[in-house]
Amino acid sequence: MTDTLSQFSVLSLYSAMAIYAIAFILFTFDLARGGGREASAAGASDSIVQATGEGRTATLTRVRVDAPSSKPGRRPLARIAMALAWLGFVFQLTATILRGIAASRVPWANMYEFAMTGTLIIMLVFLLVNLKWDLKFVGAFSTGLVLLLLGLSATRYYVEVVPLPPALQSYWLVIHVFVATLGTGFFALGFALSLAQLLQTRREYRAVEAKPTRLAWMSRLPDSAQLENYAYRLIIIGFIFWTFTLIAGAVWAEKAWGRYWGWDTKEVWTFIIWTIYAGYIHARSTRGWRGTRSAVLAMVGFGSVMFNFTVVNIYFKGLHAYSGLS
Repeated sequence: MTDTLSQFSVLSLYSAMAIYAIAFILFTFDLARGGGREASAAGASDSIVQATGEGRTATLTRVRVDAPSSKPGRRPLARIAMALAWLGFVFQLTATILRGIAASRVPWANMYEFAMTGTLIIMLVFLLVNLKWDLKFVGAFSTGLVLLLLGLSATRYYVEVVPLPPALQSYWLVIHVFVATLGTGFFALGFALSLAQLLQTRREYRAVEAKPTRLAWMSRLPDSAQLENYAYRLIIIGFIFWTFTLIAGAVWAEKAWGRYWGWDTKEVWTFIIWTIYAGYIHARSTRGWRGTRSAVLAMVGFGSVMFNFTVVNIYFKGLHAYSGLS
């Protein structure tokens, strides 16, 4: 029975990957057609009224920055891609549930299961945020990232169902890992928006300088200031979850190993990530960091998250070495 459920889980996961691949292609084609949103639906002005300074130090002044219109233009590819993303999410959720039933525990015991659950939450955050804001233009990033991580974990890090190690046999596993993956989901979306912000800023500077650009397809995305505002809001939510991750991890460590903090590699990198995002929020809110500097710092933060999830999990030995590959 366990083997059968495990096989169905793998089948559902590969089905989700196939659907995500099609969604990724459609999101990409939508972007290629300039489909962040239709110009008629733009709620944020992209008009440059003046530029001061020289070269790259020019300051751009816009008429206004509002939220996108609640009436998006006709974007059939984006709508189909979103429907496929939801369908892929359902298949991935089914795969995760079946894996958990087969193992008679939460499916968070090794690298394969971490990837399965973590990417599920990343996709869930993307889909739910789109119910509030029209951020379909980062759909290519979200589906592409999830597809890449799932492909690597399924082909290189797959392991059979095994019992939980003693340290993981705690209800804190559910709390700690779930909150950490939620934070990662918001950080991932913040990264995508920060990357879009950098590209949009470059396009805006080129427009001021009256120079040709290959980024004309971004003209229908929100302007760089609005992209930064979206990223900032989402990163704050992710930071709250990550703060609770640190606290829950310390409480769990005390119950599992008899100390709240032990300078284990995983603990140190979790704190480094917290520090980077704390610096990002503090600098942007009190030091007036705007534009490129804040976007780069947000991207460095998510790069640290990915380093923590991949390199630290796989190559560093310690009390948190639960990749399942040894």
